[in-house]
Amino acid sequence: QVQLVESGGGLVQAGASLRLSCAASGRTFSTYTVGWFRQAPGKEREFVAAIAGSGDNTYYPDSVKGRFTISRDNAKNTVYLQMNSLKPEDTAVYYCAAEPGYWTVPVYYTQRTSYNSWGQGTQVTVSS
Repeated sequence: QVQLVESGGGLVQAGASLRLSCAASGRTFSTYTVGWFRQAPGKEREFVAAIAGSGDNTYYPDSVKGRFTISRDNAKNTVYLQMNSLKPEDTAVYYCAAEPGYWTVPVYYTQRTSYNSWGQGTQVTVSS
């Protein structure tokens, strides 16, 4: 397993941008699929974005498609989540998660249970 540390959260106004980072330990990070999830108070943790180890394949739900972009720099063992045009409904604790390898069935990238390594989360608050 890898150790994951998120950073970059904060308080912003609607329409602003933030970039979250997920820094990982381990020399084989480039072989891991990484996902971002978020959890708002009183709600279940939901999928936000995922990227395969090579960076070639990315996945997003409709709620963030076109606004959020996931990317990775394997030389720095870091995955990023660029969030643009933020909305108050994007307010949540954002978590990154990782799992070795990849899946051929896209739905697996979106499921919390597919990932075994999780960070502690970073708070994102978007005011209206």
